[in-house]
Amino acid sequence: MAKKKVIFECMACGYQSPKWMGKCPNCGAWNQMEEIIEKKEAPSGRGMRTREQTAKVTKLNQVQNETTPRIKTSSPEFDRVLGGGIVQGSLVLIGGDPGIGKSTLLLQICSALSQNKKVLYITGEESLNQTKLRADRLDEDSSNLNVFAETDLEVIKEAVKQTEPDLVVVDSIQTIYHPDINSAPGSVSQVRESTQILMGIAKQMNIATFIVGHVTKEGQIAGPRLLEHMVDTVLYFEGDEHHAYRILRAVKNRFGSTNEMGIFEMKHSGLKGVKNPSEMFLEERSTNVAGSTIVPTMEGTRPLLIEVQALVTPTTFNNPRRMATGIDHNRLNLLMAVLEKKESYLLQQQDAYIKVAGGVRLTEPAVDLALIAAIASSFKDQPVNGMDCYVGEVGLTGEVRRVSRIEQRVQEAAKLGFKRVIIPKTNSGGWDFPEGIQVIGVTSVHEALDFALMKR
Repeated sequence: MAKKKVIFECMACGYQSPKWMGKCPNCGAWNQMEEIIEKKEAPSGRGMRTREQTAKVTKLNQVQNETTPRIKTSSPEFDRVLGGGIVQGSLVLIGGDPGIGKSTLLLQICSALSQNKKVLYITGEESLNQTKLRADRLDEDSSNLNVFAETDLEVIKEAVKQTEPDLVVVDSIQTIYHPDINSAPGSVSQVRESTQILMGIAKQMNIATFIVGHVTKEGQIAGPRLLEHMVDTVLYFEGDEHHAYRILRAVKNRFGSTNEMGIFEMKHSGLKGVKNPSEMFLEERSTNVAGSTIVPTMEGTRPLLIEVQALVTPTTFNNPRRMATGIDHNRLNLLMAVLEKKESYLLQQQDAYIKVAGGVRLTEPAVDLALIAAIASSFKDQPVNGMDCYVGEVGLTGEVRRVSRIEQRVQEAAKLGFKRVIIPKTNSGGWDFPEGIQVIGVTSVHEALDFALMKR
């Protein structure tokens, strides 16, 4: 009888060692090494290829372009984030906080697609009765949906081969286990091996596969980082369970843009896509209040009007506080330094708080001018015109620089009834302005603040 080999594996990163160590040398985690018995199995036919199946070296200009077939769902917002629909044979990982609506969204998509596609919904966290109760609350007809409550990966493989579905959903990957691996479900080894086998099934049988992943308290998908590298698409479902709106983001997408964002509203009958997100983000804003400005930002191919709020108040500490929600903290410090140096604003003894309304995170430099205007408005306690928008990148010398897709930004502002938009002067030529909105080109922060705070 062959002797079993004992190894120790880090449950945080998957690092393996022949002996136990208190601290993992790869990720630095303490007390995460667990004993695993490695079994040597006889070579099987899995993964063996014949000479005819072996890939051949090909020149790039001889490769034929093929259009990727996609499956359209009942949710345009969901299709937008995926790049136009579900790609057959793709493996998609979706993560989010507990109770945010991941299972509801996927069950809703599966129920709608089951009317003309064969769909298999595998639940490892809920019983069939719980899944049925959830489906009854939705507007979609789920009578043709195939459901399967199982966590054994070998049994799941056989069910997929017998059913031959067009779409498979596994909820969640942390509950699935392979019987040949001597570790608990949710461990690094189990998650890695289960995802690898599911990926092989998706590619070999050309089945679109969605797997749900738990997230850590830091907001990252639990398990090895390798998990996100293995899949084709990684989606994050964000939002506050105490509010109705949810945001679906693509942070990795081999079949589309990673800048796309879908917005949903949680209702009693399920998640509904928001047709006009800009109007939703602005519905609760207060006009003629100091420290509030509007910026037309781009999320993928979609323009959005977002409210940026600033509160500048005298500090009671030796060092003033700088807090930012929705933007990078370093950008706040940079823009306040520009105001101090170029506009002589005495901000050294002022606390500054910045918030982007609606829970959106703004990363593009085009929001700089709106942030500058909001900070200056709050510092002077002078409201800006509530029908103005601001867009432009601000340099360290106080200049306002060109931004991309200015026509779409201005058109979105005009569609929602704004009367004036302040943009970089280099963006103001070569295109026709929409009717009903005044477009003002500026070259510096000083010129922009003159229009914002004085020429009202």
